[in-house]
Amino acid sequence: MPVESELERGARMKSVGILSPSYTLLYRYMHFLENQVRHQLQCPGQYSPLEAFYEDKKAVLPPGGNGLVTACPTSALGPIVNRCMHPEMKITHPAGCMSQFIRFFGEQIMVLWKFALLRKRILIFSPPPVGVVCYRVYCCCCLANVSIPGMGVSVPEFRPFFYINVADISALETELSYVACTTEKIFEEKKELYDVYIDNQNVKTHRESLQPLLRLNSADREKYRKLCEQRQMLLYSQEVDGDCTSNEEDLFILFFMEQNNRIFQTLSEVAGSADPTLTAEHVRAMGLDPQGDRGFLVDLLEIYGIDVMLVIDNPCCPAVWGN
Repeated sequence: MPVESELERGARMKSVGILSPSYTLLYRYMHFLENQVRHQLQCPGQYSPLEAFYEDKKAVLPPGGNGLVTACPTSALGPIVNRCMHPEMKITHPAGCMSQFIRFFGEQIMVLWKFALLRKRILIFSPPPVGVVCYRVYCCCCLANVSIPGMGVSVPEFRPFFYINVADISALETELSYVACTTEKIFEEKKELYDVYIDNQNVKTHRESLQPLLRLNSADREKYRKLCEQRQMLLYSQEVDGDCTSNEEDLFILFFMEQNNRIFQTLSEVAGSADPTLTAEHVRAMGLDPQGDRGFLVDLLEIYGIDVMLVIDNPCCPAVWGN
């Protein structure tokens, strides 16, 4: 802001920021931060709104160095979910980017959702320009949000790297989980650097153990149908009732967050019970297919360190898995 002050050399500059263990939820605070930085420009040094915000939201950031981010404490994430649709908060990515993302991939979004939840190394290829593809990186991260305070499960970090090129190869060699995009076709040949490769709408993996996850099952299609149905209901309420209290971005983000919460809540309850056996009924209650999602669940239990026995009979013979 221009000011007539020799001390400030004619211009006052202020910035306000927050720290959060979740990149994909930061956008909800953008409106507050914009208001506060304007306030600091006009009334520098008056920090009472920021102090109140801090007292309301403060939490302990996870310790660094172990590559893990624990579930967000209630004080940090609970207000977002419980008061969940601050309609006045605007987003920092283009409006509609999440809905464009889901329309672009269609049912394949359920395949990406599983790979994101399993914290796989996901690389998206696209020719320039990269702007739209960087938003797909962001959207992939949104698919994996989990918000159950005190879940007792360590959630591996899922890092958005956005754009990468050949100069990043050595850095990627040490990464266990990420999502990124590139315009350099040479990466397709560097299979040791990624688990999942996306070219346009073609999602593929060279890892044999992950290939069954590329096939959609009945539960996947049902979830996608519900997502589309919820979107149509939202659009109808906006058009007919003029309801602008929520938008498609919030709908999509919360849809997957609630799905993830349901899975981990069930797994946590089963793991803490006297009989930690996960049955087909439990799997259906999580919105998954007992047969089609067996491999997905086995990987999930291993990656998140959840100690339950998975017992599901298939048409040929019974099978038992445990972590």
